[in-house]
This record gives sequence, structure tokens and C-alpha cells, in this order.
Amino acid sequence: MEHGTIEREIHIDARPDIVFDVISSPEHLRRWWPDEAEYPVEPGGAGRIGFGGHWVQFTVVDASPPRHFSFRWTHAEGETAAPGNSFLVVFELEPDGTGTRLKMTETGFRERGWDEAKIATEHADHVSDWDHFLPRLPAYATQVGATP
Repeated sequence: MEHGTIEREIHIDARPDIVFDVISSPEHLRRWWPDEAEYPVEPGGAGRIGFGGHWVQFTVVDASPPRHFSFRWTHAEGETAAPGNSFLVVFELEPDGTGTRLKMTETGFRERGWDEAKIATEHADHVSDWDHFLPRLPAYATQVGATP
């Protein structure tokens, strides 16, 4: 099994601008993914996200509303996020009827310099986590889009 990339694609019944806000804004992110999020939504914006009191580093790579949002995460505190020390998550959004088709890709597992067992474990953990959290996104984005 290849452990280099995770890809998911979902349809969301909300406009791309709404979905972009929900996947990029710390206030919205906290509602479907991490417990806490602190970072500026701009390229190079560095901060952190937290899960159950455990914080990980988070750096925005690209924020091009309403089509593209990407970030690197899990690099060590004090390091600049780069290939080899972090994972890269890319969200691509396309209009799809009255909603949005969202494609999520996470890479960087092989670039970390880990042995195959560590790569497989990290990849499996991230697959499990995305499979848990991404299904929460459509309902929340639809709720945000319905709010006047």
C-alpha cells in the first residue's frame, strides 16, 4: 500500500465562498476539526491548532478565496514549515451545481525521513482522523450558508 498521499473528495451544499471560510477561518475550523485554532489566514501566516490540549504548529501556504487553501502542519515549534518537516494539506474548491466540490489532499509522509513502519503508522492515523473529521464539514458548511 502506498502511504505517501491521502485524497478525499466531497460535495458540500454551500457556495464556494462559504466553504472557503469554513476551511480557512480559525473560528470556523474549530467547529469541525481541531478544538482550538490560532493563525492569520494569509500566506505565511503562522500559528497553531490544538486537539485535546495538544498543540501542533500550523502555517498557511496559500489562501486564494474561494478556490484554494493550503497549509503545512506538525512541524516543530521554532522551525519554518517546509517539505521534510511537515505535512502539506491542500483544499481545492470548485462550484458544483448549487454547491461545492471539495478535494482534500495531504502529502509529506515520505518526506519526513521516517522508516516504513513509522510512515505507515502516521499515514493510518491521518486517514482515520480525516475519515472522522471531514464528514463533519458538509453539515457545518451548510448551516453556515443558511445563516443570514
